[in-house]
Amino acid sequence: MKQEKQTYYVDLVSGDILGQKLEENPSFTIQADDDDLAELKQCLEDHHKDDLEAYARSHVPYLLYHHDRANDKYDAAMKRLYRIIYRLGDEAARNHIDEIGILEDNKYEGDSEIQKFK
Repeated sequence: MKQEKQTYYVDLVSGDILGQKLEENPSFTIQADDDDLAELKQCLEDHHKDDLEAYARSHVPYLLYHHDRANDKYDAAMKRLYRIIYRLGDEAARNHIDEIGILEDNKYEGDSEIQKFK
């Protein structure tokens, strides 16, 4: 039996997935079922972990950003997060992601998924 999708709001500032939109922080509106939520929550957790690693690395002055595995992991997690939001998001979410161009820099396996929404 197919799960019914519900409306949620993803706040990237706090990393929360909310049932109600908060006006204080911009958020993305998505339609998700339980499986989608589990995937998104895992991605947000991975992103937070990668963010902490990149922050710690940023205090090592002799490591250059473009030669740093922690920053590469952070960038990949961010793109994965935006791919999920693009897939689940409403038209405003997809338009915003198109405008910032984060998914156009490199080709990833999720890009064919994105193209079918355009």
